Amino acid sequence: MKIGFLLGWPEISGGSYVIYEHASRLKRSGHEVAIITKEHVASDRYTWHPVADILDWMTLAAAEKKQFDIVIATWWESPFFLHQLTASYYVYFVQSIESRFWAEPDAKNHATQGNDLGKLLCESTYSYNIPIITEAEWIKDYLFTHYNHQAYLVRNGIRKDIYTSEGHVVSQRIGKGVRVLVEGPVDVAYKNVPTTVELCRQAGVEEVWLLTSSKIDDFSGVDRVFSCIPVHETPSIYRSCDVLVKLSYIEGMFGPPLEMFHCGGTAIVYDVTGHDEYIVHGQNSYVVAKDENDQVVSCLQRLQNDPDELDRLKAGATATAAKWYDWENSSQEFEQSLKRISQGSIISRAYLKEQTETLFANHQLRTTAREMEVFTQRAEEKIDSASAVDNFVQFYWHSGEGWSQDRCQWVHYSCGDLVTASFALDVGSIPIHLRIDPSVHIGVIELHSIRVAVCDSKEEIFLCNNAKDLSRIDIQGTFYLLHSGKNMLFFSYGDDPQFVLPSCEKVESKACIEVTIVFREMSVRQFLTEQCRNGFPGKKGLFAKMLHRLS
Repeated sequence: MKIGFLLGWPEISGGSYVIYEHASRLKRSGHEVAIITKEHVASDRYTWHPVADILDWMTLAAAEKKQFDIVIATWWESPFFLHQLTASYYVYFVQSIESRFWAEPDAKNHATQGNDLGKLLCESTYSYNIPIITEAEWIKDYLFTHYNHQAYLVRNGIRKDIYTSEGHVVSQRIGKGVRVLVEGPVDVAYKNVPTTVELCRQAGVEEVWLLTSSKIDDFSGVDRVFSCIPVHETPSIYRSCDVLVKLSYIEGMFGPPLEMFHCGGTAIVYDVTGHDEYIVHGQNSYVVAKDENDQVVSCLQRLQNDPDELDRLKAGATATAAKWYDWENSSQEFEQSLKRISQGSIISRAYLKEQTETLFANHQLRTTAREMEVFTQRAEEKIDSASAVDNFVQFYWHSGEGWSQDRCQWVHYSCGDLVTASFALDVGSIPIHLRIDPSVHIGVIELHSIRVAVCDSKEEIFLCNNAKDLSRIDIQGTFYLLHSGKNMLFFSYGDDPQFVLPSCEKVESKACIEVTIVFREMSVRQFLTEQCRNGFPGKKGLFAKMLHRLS
């Protein structure tokens, strides 16, 4: 069969690791297997996995020209791309319920802006009427209960050729005391790494090691950091430690404790979803209720003070590991699931396209409703409380790649106040394109100036502080000019107003530039009240135009 896996992130992660294991074995079984990504992926981004390079890597644009037997979506956004690819069958490989990954919205944090609506869009992807393969019993139950899916269950395997209790170690286990390993990215909230390290220190653990996909050299409270380590080098780290402390809040069927079991250690985990696939409290590990951190400390202290108990749990973990199957068995089950799917009804691309458009239309309706809700609330507030509304100005840049959230800075501000927001940027290559989005609300923006200058020399690259200079700025998004006088007035009728600045072509490629905008954002009510009080100098019928935009 010709099989395509849609992949969102090629770097080190548990989800990507599972995909590479299945995909590489499918290829060795004689199938044509492609990894499909939105953009070109350099090979050094996946060399951490020993056989990812045997797969055929291609962009989504290239894949659109090919014919597949099966295309597999592997993360929450990927079902939206399925209709762009030609295949007889489409599958959703669900490794967790990703709607649970979204942080709660914080009014002063742009990174979480609209997370509640994004969470709903993410959850809606499970409504696609296509076959699903998953890796844990709890996910299978969730999909049946909420979406009536009869998902295929294929539990993850393990590399029994490298995850063994005998073999090379980074450092021999300490004679007295316990060496603890903490695993996970340090900046992903639901992985809970900082708190885990702190609890290990509270318990008086002799040594704390950190195995992480984060690109760091050290971390507070940790004796030794192992960052971005290739898969085949991780067993020597596990074998050097006694206990893996893994206190993540969300998992699918998490692999690190199982890897630790195979390397002769035990674990302490929260009662997170998926732990019960192989972890048994008091038999091969300790399982603690989420956030019962005093209990975590007690468990760590017990294992430090009772070597016999530590050995008993290690023996139980070893027995569990011996019964678990390897990746060959797991991938054979995955292949059999695909074969059964390919014996069923062909899936319509037209249906996938229509479903995608429906989900996005519903999302847009919710977003618009949210914008109007905020607009209405601001209109009903007293003028002297207008500054209590949270807002954001965002700064984007690129050198030909296009606008992206990966190349964005933001500043929080309060509405109604005069704001001076500055952004510093190290120029990588030229020309560099710049954009400022001054608001996320329906309202009026009073622009005083936009200035771009070299940080060190203060040499001015661009300045706009009057209507004449404004002609050099491209006004895009939910935005248009109301009036150009001493200060320029704009009406933002949605959440995405954009000032696209002239590209910087003469600045040195390694220079630092500073982009500064001075402006005031206000509610329509505040603006109209001020203008009625002072006498509005603008065009006839302006208020009617504003109301027309909102209708």
